[in-house]
Amino acid sequence: MSRAILQLDGLSCPSCMTKIQNALGQQSGVETVKVLFNAAKVKADFNADQVNADQLAAVVTNLGYEVKNVKVKEA
Repeated sequence: MSRAILQLDGLSCPSCMTKIQNALGQQSGVETVKVLFNAAKVKADFNADQVNADQLAAVVTNLGYEVKNVKVKEA
């Protein structure tokens, strides 16, 4: 299991959090998603055999949010 930490720009309301959480949660291989509104970060635990952090960042970008930084931690 890996964890992607996405630093965002443009996270402005609680409904944005839900939108991102739902979109990432529907991706194959994603186990858990947590959006930290005040820190403008998304933490997603995922199976690297099914999806990668860049693909997750692309999902968020396609929703209209800027991903400023992507970090991956191996569990």
